[in-house]
Amino acid sequence: MRKAFITQENLSVLSGDLERAGRKVVVPRPSATGRMEYGAAQSGSLTHLGGALPARSLKATFLPPTEALLRWKNAKDDVVLEPSEPKALPTVVLGARPCDAAALAILDKVMDWDYHDDPWFARRKATTIVSLACDGVDSSCFCTSVGLSPDTTKGSDVLLTAVDGGYLVEALSEKGEALLEENKTRFTAARGEAQAAERRKAATDKVRKNLAVDARTVKDWLGGNFEHPFFKLGSRCHACGACAAVCPTCHCFDIVDEPEGLEGGTRRRNWDTCQTSKFTLHGSGHNPRNDQHARLRQRVMHKFHIYSERFGETLCTGCGRCARACPGGMDLLEALREIDKLRRSSRPSAAPIVTPTNPPISGGAR
Repeated sequence: MRKAFITQENLSVLSGDLERAGRKVVVPRPSATGRMEYGAAQSGSLTHLGGALPARSLKATFLPPTEALLRWKNAKDDVVLEPSEPKALPTVVLGARPCDAAALAILDKVMDWDYHDDPWFARRKATTIVSLACDGVDSSCFCTSVGLSPDTTKGSDVLLTAVDGGYLVEALSEKGEALLEENKTRFTAARGEAQAAERRKAATDKVRKNLAVDARTVKDWLGGNFEHPFFKLGSRCHACGACAAVCPTCHCFDIVDEPEGLEGGTRRRNWDTCQTSKFTLHGSGHNPRNDQHARLRQRVMHKFHIYSERFGETLCTGCGRCARACPGGMDLLEALREIDKLRRSSRPSAAPIVTPTNPPISGGAR
């Protein structure tokens, strides 16, 4: 693993170098509302690295909220299909949060499961992820409880750690090595390794205090307690989908055909969420999740049981955005603590209720 050092000034210069070379540069920066968001680099935007957690995750860079899959045109006796080419510009993300970078690696599995999602992987291939080790944002963070950490390297090509005078740089992949080699004049010999290690340990210790539970251990309890009274917890949920909109690993989508006059139209996929009542509504009028308790149970089950059963991954990176965004005050940390208590206090059921390991066939849920 190649290591180097870069000053804050040279990092800003590097951003300009990359843009002049034809790459799109994405960074955390203040939006028009004042919130931190991932967006195109602007003059001075790199000074915000390491600031507040972006309100929304990096997911939209790879899975846009809406995108055209194909267009159709009506011919006399036929329909002509014109598949849309995915917009996969050469991109470098500078200063990604490690929890957001890790989410991409987790989602790679479902995006290459029953079919290969060409738009997703075209953007993944075209993008180099440079993440910045986190200091631990606030009491809603729990990445250490899902097998990650504030300095996790999962999903990243390069990891930066803030030290005196700049950043310790560690290349983690071939993409990362290439980035350093192609821009070697902006880097110098590695320094600050001891300080970087101290900062990373302090951040990890800070986050561990938020949720002293290994969230991966709740998997078996969830699998055997599908009808447990605990899941009557949807009374505060507004079914607004804010949690899914900000989550780095929620990936459900709907596919719709939008007519454009009489000549044809566009087939488009749009973000969707299992928290709305129409997500599982059948054409017959039957809804297998006919109340918000069942829908919120699905969210917890998918994150910590169903996805793990199929892919061996927890569908959560512990970023805490869902708790921060929820207008009803639903807190996933609180739920995980309670499940852990129930798990510890109960013996395994003699005849556990078997839950479906196949995600619901609705929208783009997988």
